[in-house]
Order: sequence, then C-alpha cells, then structure tokens
Amino acid sequence: MTDILVSEVGLRDGLQSIDRVMPLDAKKRWIAAEAAAGVKEIEVGSFVPPKLLPQMADTAELVVFAKGIEGLTVVTLVPNAKGAEFAANAGVDGMSIPFSMSETHSIKNVRKDHPAMLEEIAKAAAIAKDHGIHFAVGLSTAFGCTMEGAVAEDQVVSLAEKAAEAGAMEFSLSDTTGYADPAQVRRLTRKVKAAVGDKMLTTLHLHNTRGLGLANVVAGLEEGITTFDASLGGLGGCPFAPGASGNLVTEDLVLMLNSMGYSTGIDLKKLLQVRAVVEEALPGEPLYGFTPDAGPMKDYAQRIAA
Repeated sequence: MTDILVSEVGLRDGLQSIDRVMPLDAKKRWIAAEAAAGVKEIEVGSFVPPKLLPQMADTAELVVFAKGIEGLTVVTLVPNAKGAEFAANAGVDGMSIPFSMSETHSIKNVRKDHPAMLEEIAKAAAIAKDHGIHFAVGLSTAFGCTMEGAVAEDQVVSLAEKAAEAGAMEFSLSDTTGYADPAQVRRLTRKVKAAVGDKMLTTLHLHNTRGLGLANVVAGLEEGITTFDASLGGLGGCPFAPGASGNLVTEDLVLMLNSMGYSTGIDLKKLLQVRAVVEEALPGEPLYGFTPDAGPMKDYAQRIAA
C-alpha cells in the first residue's frame, strides 16, 4: 500500500481568499481537530505583512501552537527572504516560496520579475539551510495564467532548473488558475522530473475550478506524485471563477485516495467532523465537496480494509 501525504492548506490558501478573519481560537481548534483525524502536515499560514493580509497576522502564534502537536509537520508559505526569516524564527518544520512561471503574474503578485525572484529564492534557501528547515519552491501558474494565457512547458522546466541551482530542496507544481488537465499534468510532471530529478518533484497543488481536480490527482498518482495539497471544504474559491471551488476539497481527496487503496492515515469520519469548526467560525461562508453531503459509500470500510 503506497503512502500518500495530504497536506492541508486551508488555513493559508483558503483563509487568505476570504474577507473575514477567522478567530485565533477557531484556527487552533481546526488544526487540532485535523491532526486528531490523522492529517500529518498542515500549512498554518503565511508570513506576509499583516496590512496586506490581516487573515495571516497570527501565523507565528499558530506555528507555536501546532508545533506542540506530536507527529504534525508544520509548514508556512513565505513570499521572500524576509518572510523566510520570520518563519525560521517561529520554528517551522518547512517553508515554501511561490515562484510564478508567468512573469506578468509574478510582477503583479510579488512585484518581482524572474531574476529578482531567483535572488529571493537563493536568500530564503540559505536561511532555511542555516536553520535546518526544509525548503520547497512552488512553481505557480505552471499550467497557465489568466494574464498571459498559456505558459510554455519549456519555460517551466528552465525556471525549475534555475531554482534548483538557487537552493530549492523540493518542488511542487501549482495549478494556480485551475487550467490544468490530466494530459498536461502527466506531461509536465515528466518533463520537470527529467530535468531536476524524480525526488525533487513530489507535490501537486491543484485547483478544482473547472471540475478537473480529482482527475488531475489520478494523473499525478500515475506519475509518482506522493503529496497533494487540499483545503477543507475547498475553502478559497478561485477569484477568476466566482462561485467555483478553488482548492481541492480535502474530504473528497481523502475519500478517493483511501478508496483506491492508498494509505493516507486519515480517518474520514473524524475529518468530516472538522467541517463544523469552520462553519461555526465562518457562518455563511461557502464550503464545497460531495463527500460531506453524500457521505462515504456503504462499502467504504471494506474498500479501505482490502
């Protein structure tokens, strides 16, 4: 039975996409409940200026809290080297920096072109190395950009190689805009792995904006991907497709993986109960997912025991 890591990103990628700020206590209950359900890795927030994203202002406190949970890997996003310093001082287990494959998106998002971002990656990598922290680079807009349109796969490969030279320990391919399809996932995964090595590309960050999220997961599994990001309730609707689920729904992903015979270590029944924490803290906030509504199949227990 192959082990697959489901990394919960709702507390960062989900909460940063909504206007309201979830109370600190509710975030802590969310983290604790997911860890109790068997989730082994949680991205608890992002070290960005609070004036830009007040939803992330308590990230350092959440790192301290989450680090107290045995067996939980605590990671955060950092936009630059300064954020990496904050993350290192907070005591994270891992940090990731987004590197947009679309230069237009990079300039709009972090006000840096590709050469400037590679400099930030090198600085952040050095900070992570000095503190013994795992350092990943997320290749965002890898499957397409709402500003530039198609992103050349050769460009993704070239920038991944440069980021590896700058100190990246690991990569994820990110479908930031929900453009990816299974054929593209297979093709680009193979190309990047061939360029930087199988062990360097382990993760897919997929969105379900156009309903292809789980199909893209299957494509990733077939190419040896072992980690998938997901958000409880699909929290974090894509701003480019209002009303559509942005992130993969954690509950649906776990149901599918467990049913297919993969080992996630996550108790689906307990995971489904976590949804109540989010609903209570963010009343009226749209949450998505088929599994929370329909429940597991009647033969689910037999499937995961097989």
